[in-house]
Amino acid sequence: MSAPASIWLVGCGNMAGAMLRRWIDAGTLDPAAAFVVNRHDRDLPEGVRQGREFPEGPLPDAVMLGMKPQQIGEIAETHGRRFAGVPLLISILAGAELSSLAARFQAGAIVRAMPNLPVAIGKGVVGLAGPRSDAVDALMRPLGLVEWVDEAGLDRLGVLAGCGPAFVYRFIDALAAAGTSIGFGEDQALRLAIATVEGAGLLAAQADAPPSTLADRVASPGGSTRKGLDVLDADGAIRTLLRATLEASAKRSAEMAAEARR
Repeated sequence: MSAPASIWLVGCGNMAGAMLRRWIDAGTLDPAAAFVVNRHDRDLPEGVRQGREFPEGPLPDAVMLGMKPQQIGEIAETHGRRFAGVPLLISILAGAELSSLAARFQAGAIVRAMPNLPVAIGKGVVGLAGPRSDAVDALMRPLGLVEWVDEAGLDRLGVLAGCGPAFVYRFIDALAAAGTSIGFGEDQALRLAIATVEGAGLLAAQADAPPSTLADRVASPGGSTRKGLDVLDADGAIRTLLRATLEASAKRSAEMAAEARR
C-alpha cells in the first residue's frame, strides 16, 4: 500500500517540519498536497500551503498533530470539527495517549508516532502505536527505522530514541571539550569528535557484534583505550549515569501523559 497522498499538519515546528521536508525530499509527498495550520507563517518547503485555518473542500488522506502537547484541548476545540472523519490521524504529541486523542478527535484510525530529529536526513527512529497500517509504514519508512510497539513501549521508545539524540549531542560536546584539554583547538576538537561518533555509529549499525564487543576490539590489553575505558567502567559509572538520565526523562514523560488526560 502507498503512503497517504495528501496530509494536513497542525503545527510545523522542528520535528514536524523535519518530517515534512524529508517526505518531500524523498518524493513521498507532493508539496501541493500538504497544508499547514500555524499561529504564524513559517519557512516551509516551496509549494506547501499554510494558514490559520484549514481550507474548504474534501478532507485529506491524513492529518498529523505536531503542535505542543499542552495545546491539544485548544486545537480540538478550534480545528477538530474541520477534520472530523479524516481516514487517518497521526499524533507526534509526547504524552498524549490514544485514549486522550480518541476522546477529542474523530478519525477512521488514530496512530501515535514517536520520531527523533535524525528523521530529517532519513536516519531517524520512528516508534508507532495504534492500529497497524501499511499506509503509515509507507509514510514513515523514508524517515528511518520504523518500529511498531504497544503504547507503553512507545513511551519507553520516546525516552530512549526520542530524547537520545540530545544525550548523544551532549556526549559529542563533552568529547570535544575533553579534546581541547589535551591540546586541540576548539574547532578541530569538535570536528574530530563529530566524525568519531558518526563513524563509530555507522560501524556499530553494520557490525556482526554488539557495541560491548566492539569496544573490546578497539581496546588492546594495557593500552591507552583500555585505560580510558577503565574510567568509564569504574563502578558502572557510565551505565549509572545514563540510567539516571533515562529515568528522569521517563518520569517527565509520565507527568506529561497525566497532564494530557485532564
